[in-house]
Amino acid sequence: MAFDELLVHLGEFGRYQKRIYLLLCLPAISCALHKLAWVFLAAKAPHRCLMPFEHERNATWNDISPLWNMSYPLDSLTHTWSQCRRLDANFTDDYFEGNVPATKEAPCTQWVFDHTKYLSSAVFEWSLVCDKAWVRSAADTVFMFGVMMGSIVFGYLSDRFGRRPIFFTSLVLQVTGGILAGLAPEYFSFVFARMLIGATTSGVFLVAYVIGMEMVGPSKRFYAGVVVQYFFTLGYMLTALLAYLITDWRQLQIALSLPGLLFLLYWWFVPESARWLLTNNREAEARQVLKNAAKENNVDLPDEMLDKFLKEDTKKDGDETTGKKGSLLDLMRFPNLRRKTFIILFLWFVNSGSYYGLSWNTSNLGGNDFLNFFISGAVEVPAYTFLLFALNKYGRKLTLCGSMLVGGAALLLCVVVPESMSWLLISLAMFGKMAITASYGAVYIFSAEQFPTVIRNAGIGISSTAARVGGMLAPFVNQLADYWRPAPLILIGALAFSAGIMSLLLPETLNKKLPETIEDGELFGKKEEKEETNNDAELQN
Repeated sequence: MAFDELLVHLGEFGRYQKRIYLLLCLPAISCALHKLAWVFLAAKAPHRCLMPFEHERNATWNDISPLWNMSYPLDSLTHTWSQCRRLDANFTDDYFEGNVPATKEAPCTQWVFDHTKYLSSAVFEWSLVCDKAWVRSAADTVFMFGVMMGSIVFGYLSDRFGRRPIFFTSLVLQVTGGILAGLAPEYFSFVFARMLIGATTSGVFLVAYVIGMEMVGPSKRFYAGVVVQYFFTLGYMLTALLAYLITDWRQLQIALSLPGLLFLLYWWFVPESARWLLTNNREAEARQVLKNAAKENNVDLPDEMLDKFLKEDTKKDGDETTGKKGSLLDLMRFPNLRRKTFIILFLWFVNSGSYYGLSWNTSNLGGNDFLNFFISGAVEVPAYTFLLFALNKYGRKLTLCGSMLVGGAALLLCVVVPESMSWLLISLAMFGKMAITASYGAVYIFSAEQFPTVIRNAGIGISSTAARVGGMLAPFVNQLADYWRPAPLILIGALAFSAGIMSLLLPETLNKKLPETIEDGELFGKKEEKEETNNDAELQN
């Protein structure tokens, strides 16, 4: 494409691109804060029924510790005092002296929480425990539903009205939603505000990512696409630090939102995407952006040369529009494309569900919640660094498959870890998280190269939808830890391992001519399979 040739002339990653790219990577930190903070906003803690003989305002966790055996039944699953039921008795002196036994149980209606680790939490405030534990999980599911809808809505709006206005609109909505969530008087308004925040993470992060990538030269896009993930990881680790320093959950929610105000200053520093301006016949504005880039990069870009590039770009775009366009139905119509599409959708579903499931599960592992969460973010640094070297050296398929198999195996090993060895469970979970992070990064590139050019954006779109479904189910998978602590890790490990095996059914794309048309996409990979079959037949003969 002529525009890519123009970027090579301007400098594929010159001073201008570096400045814009860095500015647009920073909002990824803010988006990570919002996506991962529910672990601390809705922190769980040991709890017990408020007994009839206690005063609600003055009750504390240890008030009746000498009387627990006369207040609560034993839970048959955990073999500890029940956190959801109490003994139903006439709590008089005769009862406490052992003269009148309790033969009935009653469900809790109010709870007392242990505030040793967390001063406050949405779980404490709205009693999201026992029969209402699913409500806690549902809040994160609704948040991820917002992420999914945001990627659809803001993606369309950014193509229709421009990257820049949608980026700033998303920022305003994100800050507004964040503050409203911190002030929400009850659960439903809070969840609605969080859903709005989830939607805007797509509008902020994805649109900023597109603006930055559309000004990076073709040979630098792979590295730029991976490096931006380091900023998300930084936000991941900062979430643990902020949660440790700010112990009130409402203040934490507002503190996570206020940094978004700083990004509004980008109005004076970040221009519209020149590529978008050109595709929408706003050539004069595109010229000015490109001239500013040339000036900052110390590159000579005379009007005659710019005219030549833009004319070639217009001509090529015109030729492309006359060709046959694909549709999502084409992915289902042809057997090889259909098979590859279903595998890719499963890979995205598993990777997203595994990534967020492991990220949100850190408080169920035992030990220090804040340290676990911080380490879970820190392991992403070597994961992304591994991707920078492995994807082009070992290939997309081997990197993706190996990461998922290794991660899945590490998580499956949790089934044999004794309850007393929390350190080993945490170590396996973190190793699994590192491997899944690498596979999640690899699946973006690998699947994009599988889809034909004429349907690539739509293919990635439905893949992203499958990923969001995985993220929406992850909170309910983590709820299994209430019954058996390793259960979420084992389920995630089984899915990751099976997805790793399925990825072997996809053709390698490294150094291959990528499919352009639907016909190319249907044939892509078939030739390799035929050659392998012939080689096997020759060996047998």
